[in-house]
Amino acid sequence: MRFGRSKLQTAGSYQVSTKTMKSYFALIIIIGIMTGCNISKSAFRSNHKYSSREVEYDYQVFENMLKESHPGLYWYTGKDSMEYYFREGADQLKDSMTEPQFRKVLSYVVSKIDCGHTSVKASNHYLRHIDSSRFKIFPLSMKFWDDSAAVAANLNRKDSVLRRGVVVTAINNKSIREILDTIFQYLPADGYNRTHKLQTLSNRGSFGNSYTSIFGQRDKYSVTYLDSSGETKSVFVPYYNPLADSLNRFPPRRMMKPSRRERKQSERLSARQLQIDKENKSAVMDVNTFSKGYRLKRFFKKSFQQLHENQINYLVIDLRGNGGGNVMNSTMLSKFLIDKPFKLADSLYTISRRSSYGRHMQNYFFNHAFMLFTTKKKSDGFYHFGYFERHYFKPRKKNHFDGKTYILIGGNSFSATTLFTESVIKEDNVFVVGEETGGGAYGNTAWLIPDVVLPETRVRFRLPLFRLVIDKNNPKNGRGVQPEIEVKPTAEAIKNGADFKMDKVKELIKEDKSGTKNR
Repeated sequence: MRFGRSKLQTAGSYQVSTKTMKSYFALIIIIGIMTGCNISKSAFRSNHKYSSREVEYDYQVFENMLKESHPGLYWYTGKDSMEYYFREGADQLKDSMTEPQFRKVLSYVVSKIDCGHTSVKASNHYLRHIDSSRFKIFPLSMKFWDDSAAVAANLNRKDSVLRRGVVVTAINNKSIREILDTIFQYLPADGYNRTHKLQTLSNRGSFGNSYTSIFGQRDKYSVTYLDSSGETKSVFVPYYNPLADSLNRFPPRRMMKPSRRERKQSERLSARQLQIDKENKSAVMDVNTFSKGYRLKRFFKKSFQQLHENQINYLVIDLRGNGGGNVMNSTMLSKFLIDKPFKLADSLYTISRRSSYGRHMQNYFFNHAFMLFTTKKKSDGFYHFGYFERHYFKPRKKNHFDGKTYILIGGNSFSATTLFTESVIKEDNVFVVGEETGGGAYGNTAWLIPDVVLPETRVRFRLPLFRLVIDKNNPKNGRGVQPEIEVKPTAEAIKNGADFKMDKVKELIKEDKSGTKNR
């Protein structure tokens, strides 16, 4: 199962200058993906308008491919309702459109599928020619939970009012609840999961991009907030210009280019690392992805060997930034914690092994061949991947961890991370802490997720080809895996930069050592 939402950060060995440059270029890419932008005419094709014929043709390909191949199209939204949304999207294509305008329509329709693995992406051509210096960026990064919002960061560094932790109640006279309800109409998620959408908007830069794409860009924004005494006040804040700020903030400097080996080491440290506290017999394992390329199986084997050699009694596995990846990597981690054989899924199938639109689908030949050799048609009319429906994975005996394990989860915990959490949560010595996972507890649509490139606009969208049911006995309520010990943010914790979930785990370990029960 592949998923690209892991939040990998640059390791400390790169020095500050490399980090800031990476952050700046990442911001440019994020801006390019957003919908609804005011783009300079000098940026080739970025403000080009496609004719109504072109966008209507692409939209028809988009709709037909979803109906032909998406295994969860009617999982949460009935067929009649999806037909209504398809028509609603088509009704908006009566005039020429820019690419961002077209993507906004597609995003609205895709969100109604309630599948977190199905999303709309900018064309590669658009990303290459976008002129980031002309954007008027909303300056605030926000942290959202329930119907609350607080400032997480302010790109306007001289602003002494809207500092980290300040509670925001409205923007441009629209309440936070009204803003969220509107933006949620364009964000994908598994089922009816709000936690994932809240966390998506809380990721750096995401809210500003979503807000301006839907509500429009301005030279300044009216922000209503609560001051230190709890009184409601309003202030106007200007937009942020990344190019002007970067020239002043990060003057050019010579840097030694890291070697390929150093880059690989840094990437692996960003993806996974283990910290052992020998004195307290505890350890923290950060796993920010289950994707291939990070030597995770070797890392897990070595890590659990170190836990055994150091007689560690308490293990914290932090999966809050883990968007998923390869299920064999997540299964390997499960083997070190589970004490009995377990299955990956109760069912795994595709609705079609062929596509009439294969020429538009990434890796179509290989995906088609894979499905021909690994799936078999059953009485329900679907093509099942029988191996994973039947196979039981055995726990690893060597260096199996039998101490207390605390799994940290949140809205970014998605896809294969959800499978892992669901597999270990029933263990008596495992405690799941934090917020609901972004991935669905009952199942998801994923496994093979090629990009589709629409022929006229070259806009892309992700199209999962398999439907996976993790546990058929789980409620089909469209929710993620629920934490056994729920820990939500507060404005005070955000203001202080506190890691409130990790602090809770430390408290639980301390209580356990003193004889107080965790549950």
